[in-house]
Amino acid sequence: MLKKRKFYLPALAALCLLVFFAGNTTESGYKVGDKAMDFNLKNVNGEMVSMASYEDAKGFILVFTCNTCPFSKMYEDRILELDKEYSAKGYPVIAVNSNDIKTKPGDSYEEMVKLAQEKSYSFPYLHDESQEVAKTYGATNTPHVYVLNKTKEGLKVAYIGAIDNNAKDASAADKKYVEEAVGALLDGKSVPTEHTKAIGCTIKWKST
Repeated sequence: MLKKRKFYLPALAALCLLVFFAGNTTESGYKVGDKAMDFNLKNVNGEMVSMASYEDAKGFILVFTCNTCPFSKMYEDRILELDKEYSAKGYPVIAVNSNDIKTKPGDSYEEMVKLAQEKSYSFPYLHDESQEVAKTYGATNTPHVYVLNKTKEGLKVAYIGAIDNNAKDASAADKKYVEEAVGALLDGKSVPTEHTKAIGCTIKWKST
């Protein structure tokens, strides 16, 4: 009996530790209601861009996207439409590419410049070369959207997730999450859907 007890007690202790640590892991990045940090990243026109430079903005539609992901390509025109619709109303689009160019050479800064010119981007397309912005925000996919609202306490996260509920067919999307979120903020109302799952390619992280 003593031998069995010596065997089971350490095993039980290890199991308890495993359950404890599993139950105490948390997702990295921001959650709705968190204060969001600003950044200073290189735009495709060569200039550095930060959110602080938008003095008249009421908030932002921050989109983590890239050149190469098929889902990002499907949403390119919709991202342009979001900027066209909401930039003048105080919620401009800012796009950020955080992909590791060793894994995805098509996401290099030079290729970003080409794409922005080809698509006539009306919004900044920023290179997050260090990937620190994506890590801080908790972005995992492309596209992955963070709607930010300017408050007295600073920029607050109001929505996180997908642009809408149909990547393949914009006309078939019956839930336009980003539009609903920004529309609610403009009307001084609560965001109806605060969080959805971002559907798209995973961000390609640098190997450590």
